[in-house]
Amino acid sequence: MGDPRRHRHLGPKVRQSPQPDKAITEPAALLDSLDALTTEVRREGAAKLGQWDIGEAHGFASCAANLADYLALRGHDLRPLQRGLTMLGLSSLGRSEGHVLPALQATRAALAAIVGRQPDERPPSEAFFAGERCLTERRQALFGATGDLRATAIMVTCPSEAAEDPAFMRDLADRRIEALRINCAHDGPRRWLRMIEHARSAEQETGHRMRIFMDLAGPKIRTGDMEGGRRRLHVGDRLRIVEPGTLGAHNTDEAVTAVECTLGEAVRSSRTGDHVFYNDGKLGGVIEEAGDDGLLVLIQQAPEKGVRLKPEKGLNFPDADLGIAALTKKDRRDLKFIAAHADGVQYSFVQSAADVMQLQEALAELRDDWQELAIVLKVETIRAIDNLPEIMVHAASRQPTAVMIARGDLAVEIGFARMAEMQEEILWLAEAAHVPVIWATQVLENLVKKGRPSRGEMTDAAMAARAECVMLNKGPHILEAIEVLDTLLGRMGEHQHKKTPQLRALKSW
Repeated sequence: MGDPRRHRHLGPKVRQSPQPDKAITEPAALLDSLDALTTEVRREGAAKLGQWDIGEAHGFASCAANLADYLALRGHDLRPLQRGLTMLGLSSLGRSEGHVLPALQATRAALAAIVGRQPDERPPSEAFFAGERCLTERRQALFGATGDLRATAIMVTCPSEAAEDPAFMRDLADRRIEALRINCAHDGPRRWLRMIEHARSAEQETGHRMRIFMDLAGPKIRTGDMEGGRRRLHVGDRLRIVEPGTLGAHNTDEAVTAVECTLGEAVRSSRTGDHVFYNDGKLGGVIEEAGDDGLLVLIQQAPEKGVRLKPEKGLNFPDADLGIAALTKKDRRDLKFIAAHADGVQYSFVQSAADVMQLQEALAELRDDWQELAIVLKVETIRAIDNLPEIMVHAASRQPTAVMIARGDLAVEIGFARMAEMQEEILWLAEAAHVPVIWATQVLENLVKKGRPSRGEMTDAAMAARAECVMLNKGPHILEAIEVLDTLLGRMGEHQHKKTPQLRALKSW
């Protein structure tokens, strides 16, 4: 794995690669280039596939092969080919995620006919659309059928009050919500059980099934006690971060605020030049010094009025390899309840295939049919991005699997501008693996909390229709938000399927 800092957005003038000078437009040259590309994709895809540990459950071998081929395909710059193919009325390969080799084969057959060479046999429709059918089946296995008006499922986070108010679950069932999320970072087994009992009662009353997903809290890195300096920090200020229990034991300027980090590994693993973020990115800085006296951080990102430091706020160390287990002692205790009562587990802080294996081994100790329990992989760190193909393969080849784009923590880790690009890439990779995606974090946030949506969040929710599920957080206006999202997803589904526009007749003119 390379330097994780390469993922961060470096500014509008930085580009990964320049636009190619020339497109290939001569049909015979296009065919030769396409043949060479296909040969490379087959070779590189087979090599990548051989590196993965693929389980035998759920018929995932062909999905893993398509993912390997897609990674091989996208390792090449296809732009010189695309313009020429489009000019001839052929596929530009821009929507080949779900069926890489059939797309190459079909394009090659049409191009060979244009050139006058003997065309290969076209792929049958069953093979061409097999990936699309597989993804639909996996979505339905996870979330159930969504009805005729929208294909994208809706998941709702349960507030603590749902344990006391049976009407809340009845309201969700009446609105045909497909999935519920219970956050294990809050409440406890008694209240979780009451929420689930209310949900099952609502199902019996309405005849509508709702899947229960429980979100493991995962390891938390937070601020602790503080001393010295001032509590409100601005750009140009410095902050010292130390291990827990070591305040006052370091040589530091009294004018510099010192704060404990609840996870000592984060302090010990960080190095000069690494980024540090506080409270969902409200403060951001770079480490100037790393040593026995902790970390000296230069604040480079803050609002004009500054940000007040408080205990129990989140810290992010996106560039550090913390080397901590994704599954905490609390998570293991909570898994006993989840294995007995839930339809799926949402895995926080998963960063590698080894993390997935750790969770699956823990589940296997709790129930013999653990492979029937769904797993949601929350992509919220740079290392999860780096290892996403292997993470998906290890999980989805053994149990029902979805990927959640956890855009809150992930945006802090890679930068907000880079986040806009990365969420697209995650959608593409998951589609290539035929793994459903959950679009999460602050969807219709203003509407949920204040009763009125912003224009920007309506556009964001419309973009979410390309995922298999959209998650709403809790708030006083959640029922109104569900109705708005239900209508929006239905309307957008008529216009867009994944990356493909659906050209139904326009009715506005």
